[in-house]
Amino acid sequence: MRDTTHMPADHPDVPADKVGVLIANLGTPDHYDYWSMRRYLNEFLSDPRVIDLPRWKWQPILQGIVLSVRPSRSGANYKKIWNNELGESPLMTVTRAQSDKLRAALEARFGNRVMVDFAMRYGNPSTKSKVEAMVKAGCTKILFFPLYPQYSSTTTATANDTFFRALRGGKFQPASRTVPPYFDRADYIEALARSVERVYPTEAEAPDLLVCSYHGMPQRYLTEGDPYHCQCQKTTRLLRERLGWGEGRVVSTFQSVFGREEWLKPYTVDEVARLARAGTKRIAVIAPAFSADNIETLEEIEEEIRESFIEAGGESFTYLPCLNDDPAHIAMLAAVAQDNLKGWIEAE
Repeated sequence: MRDTTHMPADHPDVPADKVGVLIANLGTPDHYDYWSMRRYLNEFLSDPRVIDLPRWKWQPILQGIVLSVRPSRSGANYKKIWNNELGESPLMTVTRAQSDKLRAALEARFGNRVMVDFAMRYGNPSTKSKVEAMVKAGCTKILFFPLYPQYSSTTTATANDTFFRALRGGKFQPASRTVPPYFDRADYIEALARSVERVYPTEAEAPDLLVCSYHGMPQRYLTEGDPYHCQCQKTTRLLRERLGWGEGRVVSTFQSVFGREEWLKPYTVDEVARLARAGTKRIAVIAPAFSADNIETLEEIEEEIRESFIEAGGESFTYLPCLNDDPAHIAMLAAVAQDNLKGWIEAE
């Protein structure tokens, strides 16, 4: 607690000390119209961790060709999944719900000494605005929690970069921690397994194959030291072992390829078609790298990847939603947060 004993009478009010927990997701456009999409894509695709080409080479391509065409295409896809009732993307809706439920879980353990909120790496609400709000509210310590189970420089690292930049501007800089990847935690694997078992209570009812589709990244990132691919493979293995399914019943694939460079393989959209042509009739797809459903699950998996499988001869395609605000997921997130808050705050 801050010592206010010797403060003069005219000293500005000092809020009671709190510990902030700031969860962060990838981001979302404010709307699916052309200019909203252009602003969002410009921020996203200008990130050197996402596209690591030299700026002098990439920016003319981005500002010229990409941002002339892609906003309309991406906007059309967002329009298909938009939450019209709330006027926002599903990712925003889910992340807010996660934040609200995580807040309730942590306040039950720590009382009003903890402040929980959410931010986006790209778009709004910005990480900077939320860090400033936490400091203003009295947070002398902030736990930054990127909602990415597997570490990647294109997700976890760039979210952390933005958090650290947000700390630079203020007069007071709170102590800070970042949450490490949790791809192999038993409670995370358990939450994934339960989401599968809700749809397939017994192995006899299960599909011929469970496809774990992860967001892709260039193949060279692996050779340059990014551990993402290895962590994805371990998540798949641990999930298969927890389900008790035989080898070959659960596989890893990678989606969302961008540009001409070779990315991690197999590509989901191609692999499901290959499986169908080889005689696999029933598959289910789960996306363990995403904590919340978004454009890449609700549009890419549910439409493009589903279509690829059915057109190649597949008969049954089931998409298993992300963990979203499922109680087991929220309990796991709360446990991760509590583990990383040790030494800062203790449960009441």
